[in-house]
Amino acid sequence: MSDVREVVSLGCRVLALEGQDDYIWGHVSARDPDGRGVWMKASGRGFEEVTPDDVLLVGWDGVVLVGSGKRHSEYPIHTEIMLRRPDVNAVVHSHPVHALAFASLGVPLRPISHEATVFVPPDVPRFTLTGDLITTADLGRALAEALGDRPAIFLVNHGIVTVGPDVPTAVFRALLLEQACRKQLLAMAAGGPHSWSSDEEALAKRDHCYSPPQVQAAWELLVRRVRRQWSDS
Repeated sequence: MSDVREVVSLGCRVLALEGQDDYIWGHVSARDPDGRGVWMKASGRGFEEVTPDDVLLVGWDGVVLVGSGKRHSEYPIHTEIMLRRPDVNAVVHSHPVHALAFASLGVPLRPISHEATVFVPPDVPRFTLTGDLITTADLGRALAEALGDRPAIFLVNHGIVTVGPDVPTAVFRALLLEQACRKQLLAMAAGGPHSWSSDEEALAKRDHCYSPPQVQAAWELLVRRVRRQWSDS
């Protein structure tokens, strides 16, 4: 499972490089190919320092099956979503500044930028049952239900969750959601936004701008940046 652990660790370092580190909090996971649970960043490590050795196999019940580190208490975010979404093979939970601030306003995300079209229409769902940690299976199930079949959800007063068919897509969606929120906050600060793409145009842009090959190319760029940073340090 070295490849799974490597891609999860790379996902963590990409998030750090792009400003989504939050000390030791936040996590990335990938579905175990053998169905035993999820490969997940260990607790107590910052995104920027995660290596394959810091990625654990966590069973569906939260028991660490492979690895010597401690698991995050919020593992139900990952396990409960993947149990209910066979199309999801990777989950990201992070606390990006602009997305967190935006979600607290209770206003819809508008497709004023390319990035927002990945998520709207319809609007990004919001999980409001609690702003506290998601540490139980019940809360994880409630979060999964609120997410539905969507690519992302705001955990209001907490952070975001993005999902995808693989780690590169889930990570890139976390970056795009943060960028979309940052741009709308800038527009709101200037008295807008006054215009945004129609639903039809937004859906077309979603396909034009963020096809799987384009997402993969962007991921490869981000990995190159991570590796250059590590080689220079």
